[in-house]
Amino acid sequence: MNIPKLIEAAVAYDHGDPRRIQHFLKVYAYADLIGQLEHLAPDTQEILVTAAVLHDIGIHAAEEKYGSSSGKYQELEGPAIARKLLEPFSSSSSFTDRVCWLIGHHHTYTGIDGPDYQILLEADFLVNAYEDQLDADAIRTFRDKVFRTGSGISLLNTHFDI
Repeated sequence: MNIPKLIEAAVAYDHGDPRRIQHFLKVYAYADLIGQLEHLAPDTQEILVTAAVLHDIGIHAAEEKYGSSSGKYQELEGPAIARKLLEPFSSSSSFTDRVCWLIGHHHTYTGIDGPDYQILLEADFLVNAYEDQLDADAIRTFRDKVFRTGSGISLLNTHFDI
């Protein structure tokens, strides 16, 4: 996957919305970092960072269709948009299917079936906790219920001094 070109396509898709662009770039950076610290296999790392770039790609469609950017609507609308954005990159169908599946579940915190899914949730929360100015109790609760990687837990604890 050519991640710089994918980022360029995602930025173009989200044109005029710097908050969302900044968000997905931060999630991508944390996902990449945690995946490397956790020594993911290269193919899993590639799926993870691709999904991280595109994880919120359904927000504009959700807002237009449902009047809401709720996570459930992002999960509904995101995979089809991601699939179209991935077409020029000639990815295998299994790669594209997994990326789209992750996008369609990135606000679902049960049934976590792999390190790519786990790390995507952790990276997204690291960014959301700061952007949404969550209090320490909310951060600790989410950490204890959802975080599983040593690297993600360490980053979260260090960032928020909890």
